[in-house]
Amino acid sequence: MTPRIRELIEDMYETMYEAHGVGLAAPQVGILKRVVVIDVMDGNPLTLINPEIIYEGGEQIDDEGCLSIPGKLAPVKRPMYVHCRAYNEKMEEFVVEAEGLLARAICHELDHLDGVLYAARALGPLRDVEEE
Repeated sequence: MTPRIRELIEDMYETMYEAHGVGLAAPQVGILKRVVVIDVMDGNPLTLINPEIIYEGGEQIDDEGCLSIPGKLAPVKRPMYVHCRAYNEKMEEFVVEAEGLLARAICHELDHLDGVLYAARALGPLRDVEEE
């Protein structure tokens, strides 16, 4: 991994943690690279470089928020399970099998790589977080 990519990933984790988020995509911080970082606080932070979903199944509906639309939530339907192929920081290919919140976070962040915000997938209007 180049020093520049390493620095980008470190900066992304720092930004995500400062904002109390569980995921961040490089385009959210003005970097046009297919890189996402995710930490659902399970002790396994995840860096995905050039990720792609190769399998999805099941369904879950839950509220999502986003660092790109601060202070808002909306229900979004996502797969319950995903298998995602990506490269790690050493540019080694791997597959992550995820379910629940991690599957949701992967789908949410990969949407950012394709220019899609969760609001476009919302099943209802965006609500203020303060309403909760």
